[in-house]
Amino acid sequence: MPWADAPAEVFQGQNGAFRELGGVHGTRPDRAHFPLAPSLLLMKPFQARHSEHHAQPSSKEESEAVLEEERWEVLMVANSSQQAHLGTNREPGRQGLLSQDEVPEPVEATDDAFWDQFWVDTATSVQDVFALVPAAEIRAVREESPSNLATLCYKAVEKLVQGAESGCHSEKEKQIVLNCSRLLTRILPYIFEDADWRGFFWSTVPGAGKGGGDEDDENARPLAESLLLAVADLLFCPEFTVQSHRKNNVDTAEDIHAIDSCEYIWEAGVGFAHSPTPSYNHDLNRSELLKLLLTCFSEVMYLPPSSESSNTNPWVQFFCSTENRHALPLFTSLLNIICAYDPVGYGIPYNHLLFSDYREPLVEQAAQVLIVTLDYDTSTSSSPTVDGTTTGTVMDDAEPPGPDNLFVNYLSRIHREEDFQFILKGMARLLSNPLLQTYLPNSTKKIQFHQELLVLFWKLCDFNKKFLFFVLKSSDVLDILVPILFFLNDARADQSRVGLTHIGVFILLLLSGERNFGVRLNKPYSVRVPMDIPVFTGTHADLLIIVFHKIITSGHQRLQPLFDCLLTIIVNVSPYLKSLSMVAANKLLHLLEAFSTTWFLFSTVQNHHLVFFLLEVFNNIIQYQFDGNSNLVYAIIRKRNVFHQLANLPTDVQSIQKALQRKKKAPETISRTNSQDGVSMEGSRPAAPAEPGTLKASLVATPGIDKLTEKSQVSEDGTMCSLEPESSQSPVEGSPSGIVSDTESWSGESLQPKRDQWRLSSTSSSGQWNPTSEWVVSWKSKLPLQTIMRLLQVLVPQVEKICIDKGLTDESEILKFLQHGTLVGLLPVPHPILIRKYQANSSTAMWFRTYMWGVIYLRNVDPPVWYETDVKLFEIQRV
Repeated sequence: MPWADAPAEVFQGQNGAFRELGGVHGTRPDRAHFPLAPSLLLMKPFQARHSEHHAQPSSKEESEAVLEEERWEVLMVANSSQQAHLGTNREPGRQGLLSQDEVPEPVEATDDAFWDQFWVDTATSVQDVFALVPAAEIRAVREESPSNLATLCYKAVEKLVQGAESGCHSEKEKQIVLNCSRLLTRILPYIFEDADWRGFFWSTVPGAGKGGGDEDDENARPLAESLLLAVADLLFCPEFTVQSHRKNNVDTAEDIHAIDSCEYIWEAGVGFAHSPTPSYNHDLNRSELLKLLLTCFSEVMYLPPSSESSNTNPWVQFFCSTENRHALPLFTSLLNIICAYDPVGYGIPYNHLLFSDYREPLVEQAAQVLIVTLDYDTSTSSSPTVDGTTTGTVMDDAEPPGPDNLFVNYLSRIHREEDFQFILKGMARLLSNPLLQTYLPNSTKKIQFHQELLVLFWKLCDFNKKFLFFVLKSSDVLDILVPILFFLNDARADQSRVGLTHIGVFILLLLSGERNFGVRLNKPYSVRVPMDIPVFTGTHADLLIIVFHKIITSGHQRLQPLFDCLLTIIVNVSPYLKSLSMVAANKLLHLLEAFSTTWFLFSTVQNHHLVFFLLEVFNNIIQYQFDGNSNLVYAIIRKRNVFHQLANLPTDVQSIQKALQRKKKAPETISRTNSQDGVSMEGSRPAAPAEPGTLKASLVATPGIDKLTEKSQVSEDGTMCSLEPESSQSPVEGSPSGIVSDTESWSGESLQPKRDQWRLSSTSSSGQWNPTSEWVVSWKSKLPLQTIMRLLQVLVPQVEKICIDKGLTDESEILKFLQHGTLVGLLPVPHPILIRKYQANSSTAMWFRTYMWGVIYLRNVDPPVWYETDVKLFEIQRV
């Protein structure tokens, strides 16, 4: 059945697209008033239909019945003068205007009367367009009438260009621009999903030049460029998306090409001091244009994941180039509108239920467009301003030119402290918003775009090292840390939020590479955000360790690849932790206990790395922060058997096999006993798994920790010097127990390609891995146990003597003794502090791309821009 002849019932059931729509007054929009269904393009041209008029209907009733039938079958606009000419008295044997064996005729581009039906005189909404233009119809036109679809796209872009040229002074022009924008937003994903169509927007339209001559064809822009430049112009169009600066002088409207768009930045903030009066209509129009922009950029969703840097997004590349004269004001507008947004407003309880917040959808669209424009692989860049691997000072005066992507370039060059303060305060306010607790439940508005904000914060820190250092300069960084730990803890059991957990951990890994982050963690934690973690009194470092322990022991099994990352963060900050609480100290010892069981150590090729990380944490604290850490020292003494068992780890084949047999009987990967969780915080809810049926986007694998980081050694004056990559392959001669390379010296070349598989299959595929006696000996001899063994050798006899002499049973007395004890001169020479700094690489860039687009896909449900299309970048799965 051709789509032109489908009855109303078919349209209502078509993939659920024709759902009951609430119009302005809650009524269902009549299709006759929406000429937007592509089945129009499968019909004859307007003139052909016009000439099919033969006779008038015989009665009023028949006339009305036929007209109603025509509304649903023909799906075209019909004002009162046109309705009489719809050819309602059809020839015998014909089923509407297109019979099943009829080939659709191309409609001429010059037939304005036909094409104007799609955008003139129709006050639709974007939701109406999506409901009235089903996916199957768009695909039918694409296959059966490609020339008509091509012309429709060209004409819609042409209307946007004309709107940008004229400045959209009349309401009719504004309506045409919005309708074209909605139509393109609907159609573009179906252009992108077909490989043969993907180049269409990058071709020029023959005869599309103003004069229609050959010279014009040679100079004509590709359709994509015309579309992007028109949208950029329209985003700074006075009285459409920005306020006019003219006072009460309607006759001389501003020339859109004469205005300096830097004077029309949407919000005060970075580089702009004036805050324009908010306008509901301007915000709505901006949102619609940004949604179209996002749809243009989404071509990457229809390509399979590839870490090749050559796969740059041509839409983003052009939009962020010098060809776009609005690049700077638009970048600034997007950044400022996000960072200035305050969802709570004046803090009146339930105000979000009384007044609709038209700013939030705009802020959300702005965040999504901004992170997509900043999708740039820094691992291929040599610029210090954006290079994630630089260890030199970012305050160098002579900065080489930044990348071609102007948005990345501008972001990397922000340098004023007041701008950094504005950005950081805005990000902290928005990230903390979901944590807001009040005595009145649901009384404050909660935003939902925290994942986009985390991506943006990552980009800020990765591309602008001055911003990173500003964040770490004061304890403001803790206003970012606490929300991240809240999200990590809250999402730990939910497999649909594995991506959220990853990005939170990546941000903390990036921050932990800087000494100041470790120092800031010593600030006492008093905020008391309700989390289902044990109640404790201590610092932000304690909070971090307790949340990480919770993720490792009670998180979803898909988080296992992150264990290396979580422990690396603790290793990085450990030399600076002045005083761990007893709760946090016990958590660290519990992790060591769990990871050092023989079956866990032998079950996969890299599990022993986790033990190396934890031993490194203990060594750092004992060597550099012994004085304030009596709680940890006491916990080590209490659990001394764990260290003795590690030192005496069996290496014979029989013991190894026996341990693996025990693993088969073990119900869980990690022992959760003795974790001493105790009472959770008041007001907290346990982390819940995803609801069955929840949609989630798949993610590409993350690189191993040795690919994700590079090692830097902290010298005596506090500066860091990068270690040669070779040092990670073999132990450094003369360093205490080869500490410099212990953790990764055995993730050697031959094992590397299988590393991720081993990590993922550590609980289920142990049969593939067959540990040998030589393998165990090779890393057991590198275990950095000397410092801890020396500590136990000195302190255990002293503690036992005190207990016997004074008859002590109370641990507070023992802690008091340990606080005043010293190991000066008794421990081995302190090892150099080793920091593993995040290192930009193409694999991580690819992970961010898939994660970011997965979030955007799932968040854009009203209208559902990409649903029902054949995306290739990730898979959409149901939990």
